[in-house]
Amino acid sequence: MDAAGLAKLLSQDGWALLNALPPYDETHAMALSDRLRREGIDPELTAAALTQSRLRAKAHAKFDQFADGMLFTPAGLEQATRLTVAAHHARRYVAAGVTKVADLTCGIGADSMAFAGVGLSVLAADTDELTAALATVNLRHFPEADIRHTDGLALDFEAEGVDGLYADPARRASSGKRLFDPGAYSPPLDAVLALRARVPALGVKIGPGVPHTALPPEAETQWVSVDGDVVEAGLWFGPLAPDGPGRTALVLRGQSARVVRDEFGGEAPDVGPVGAYLYEPDGAVIRAGLVAQIALEVSGRLVDSTIAYVTSDTLHASDAATGYRVLDTLPFGLKRLRAYLRERDVGRLTIKKRGTAVLPEQLRKQLDLRGSQEATIVLTRIAGAQHIIVVERLA
Repeated sequence: MDAAGLAKLLSQDGWALLNALPPYDETHAMALSDRLRREGIDPELTAAALTQSRLRAKAHAKFDQFADGMLFTPAGLEQATRLTVAAHHARRYVAAGVTKVADLTCGIGADSMAFAGVGLSVLAADTDELTAALATVNLRHFPEADIRHTDGLALDFEAEGVDGLYADPARRASSGKRLFDPGAYSPPLDAVLALRARVPALGVKIGPGVPHTALPPEAETQWVSVDGDVVEAGLWFGPLAPDGPGRTALVLRGQSARVVRDEFGGEAPDVGPVGAYLYEPDGAVIRAGLVAQIALEVSGRLVDSTIAYVTSDTLHASDAATGYRVLDTLPFGLKRLRAYLRERDVGRLTIKKRGTAVLPEQLRKQLDLRGSQEATIVLTRIAGAQHIIVVERLA
């Protein structure tokens, strides 16, 4: 969408058309487009409205019903923070006593919405004119938010009364390729981190694949997962990290939220045989290097020193790991596994893996199972050797 398309959407007729469209259905989109054109609707407006309808449908995963009143670009939606995660960002600033946040790279305004939603004053900036215009639309219900088409890093924070900063640098090239070098972010990460000298309360969203060796030692780095998917990592400085620097994980599952941190001084867990239960730590916990916390929490041990599976002889509930009851353990072998599963009439197989090069879809075809029962197997290393663990997921 360009500026002309946005102007048409924001006209009285355009906004009415967009909000009158039925729920987006890819199979009916072409027919709907043809009908609107036959009715004399401007083809450019029709295309813009249908695009927004499609993006709104996709945005429900991040914004729930709020998506129905927002506008998006594909890139803006891709990078936008989920509203549930943005709410946790906002709470950090409130807890730190911040009163006005400068959202330096506001994008379509997701984090700014959360900041304003908890009563913070917000100065939202973006260097792209169209993106800033979309943020203005999305933040129209929040008088606390001031949106500007400008370079957020060049703002006069003192004159603006800003006492907290937030940035979400672009991490994709113009081609859409993901960027892993922080120096290639837009703006570069070092340029954002330099702002701490002016405003110590700084938060920066980064990609969850960041290596531990690239982390600023003075930051709290927190990996975040939502219902099992690792969605981001964040760097938090000064009063936004009240417990000091280190690595933490925020695990969001449904309505629950759990922060996992190193409470045992980095103590390495034991390694031992597979017990009655197997635990798969949440991805954010694994990325943060905090598997030892789960092992201690469930009175367990690792199945291999290099694998993030924890086993225990006793049952424990954990809101930061998925638990399984161990039914059997056997050395890896295609013929052995095929015979084992066919003897048990297995036809539907869930394959989990870690620490093995086996491709689940290829293995499933090789097994050629046709039974009526379901099973779950875990392919992994135990004491350095490839094994299969047959499990059933705990409620």
